[in-house]
Amino acid sequence: MTLLLVGFVGGLLAAISPCVLPVLPIVLLGGATGSHGAPEDPAPRPWARPVAIVAGLTLSFTLFTLFGAVLLHLLHLPAGLLRWLGIGTLALLGVAMLVPAVERLLERPFALIPQARLARTRGGVGGGFVLGLALGAVYVPCAGPVLAAIAIAGAGGQLGWPTLALTLGFAAGTAVPLLAIALAGGRLRTRARFLATRARAVRAVAGVAMIALAVALAANLTDVIARKVPDYTKAIGAALPAAVVAAPRVGGTGSLQDCQDDAYRGTSALSDCGPAPEFAGIERWLGGGPLTMAGLRGQVVLIDFWAYSCINCQRELPHVQAWYQRYRPLGFQVVGVHTPEYAFERVPANIADGAARLGLTFPVAVDNDYRTWTAYQNIAWPAGYLVDAAGVIRRVNFGEGDYAETESDIRALLAAAHPGVELPAPTDLPDTTPRDRRQTPELYLGANRARAFAGGTLPLGTDAFTATAPPAPNTFALSGTWTVGEESLTAGEDAAITLSYHAAKVYLNTSGTGTLTTSDGGHTATLNVAGVPNIHPVLDRSAAGPGTLRIAVSPGLSVYSFTFG
Repeated sequence: MTLLLVGFVGGLLAAISPCVLPVLPIVLLGGATGSHGAPEDPAPRPWARPVAIVAGLTLSFTLFTLFGAVLLHLLHLPAGLLRWLGIGTLALLGVAMLVPAVERLLERPFALIPQARLARTRGGVGGGFVLGLALGAVYVPCAGPVLAAIAIAGAGGQLGWPTLALTLGFAAGTAVPLLAIALAGGRLRTRARFLATRARAVRAVAGVAMIALAVALAANLTDVIARKVPDYTKAIGAALPAAVVAAPRVGGTGSLQDCQDDAYRGTSALSDCGPAPEFAGIERWLGGGPLTMAGLRGQVVLIDFWAYSCINCQRELPHVQAWYQRYRPLGFQVVGVHTPEYAFERVPANIADGAARLGLTFPVAVDNDYRTWTAYQNIAWPAGYLVDAAGVIRRVNFGEGDYAETESDIRALLAAAHPGVELPAPTDLPDTTPRDRRQTPELYLGANRARAFAGGTLPLGTDAFTATAPPAPNTFALSGTWTVGEESLTAGEDAAITLSYHAAKVYLNTSGTGTLTTSDGGHTATLNVAGVPNIHPVLDRSAAGPGTLRIAVSPGLSVYSFTFG
């Protein structure tokens, strides 16, 4: 129920957000237009075509969201193929509105279905359904944070009931306002004398509008709306991200779920969290291995999920490495499970380079297919699962901090496994976990999760941006030419990004070779970027506070996210 509710609210917000504004006239006009068949039908159903439009939109959105990315990946097809198919279908439907013979040809397959044969004469249900299918393909980018949660689940092979519930909730939520708009168009068609007497002209207007929308989408002209119209749903949806992050934990069973709930609330302690799952789907092992949980029986084991460009992981991993060095002779083992967040984190050479720069000497399992992540029902980077000598998970940690408590539990499990063992003094690394609750959260820059873009929705494709004013707190603005991808932004001519932040340290996740020129409070510095994609410090102050940072990015560099400390 929580997943359905989160998805439903996310769908409602998406359907009234600036992202969907270009689609709304087509939904309205689509509901206001009928079919060219059987005008003598004595019992027209003005609601049939609007319902068909929204049904098609909801169905295609759900299928494309759940399976589109996976299908394109398996077939090695371009990531934007589904969107282009939707644009092409919109253009074809626009032509059909102008040319009756084309529309009859498009609706012919629906006439093979007995119910559809009758419905076709009562409002053009077949054409309305196809229109909805096309709109669903171009509507997918409006899904925002819910789509991000679904995409992560899909990448991890977790397309089960929880993901399905989240998607269906979103589809239902987004259908409600769109159906109201489509039904309004249907009522106009039957009640407005002007529309009733000029049906042919209205169909022509709808056809021209569909073709115009297809052209605008193809040329990214609709992006102007997304940038110029303030995102009036941002305040309403401010609480959504935490709910979406928590959502995958809902509906699980067993002790592990309870321990993860405690970790999410920050109340972790030694308890019985159930047997530790076996490693699954490991592509390769770095620095040792292969290992199995069965083979590690008799040792105390820390399973640490991490990603090498994650700043939280980079602050946590020195503690894990120190524990490994201190307690390994006493029967303690660390297994780092590297599960990627970005595409460049799937490359084994990049992972090995990241591990070497962090000084990690414990075995690393490359979990590119998320199968071990899925086996542990994990939801975060970093995440630690402390396993006793009997193979039972005894403690779960999410995020940074609680290092003294975790080390104390490691020592307790070692003492229980080896009575009388003499333990060395605890490690004494400083805890650098940020404590300022006002600190800006991680900001993603790619189109899939760029909720902090000051201009509203970031559309895919290459475009020129203009930052007219300093961005609001905890948001960023773009200027110059950028190519917007699903995960990243790639700089073109005169590309710059302006960030409004509250932090002491700012890091930018980048890939490529070039320079970052930062300007903050009158101070300018240039940072050379090269080598393996990773995070780079672009600001380092002695104390946390608000500020505005401008970064000029040389052409060809790609940027993925801002993180803070």
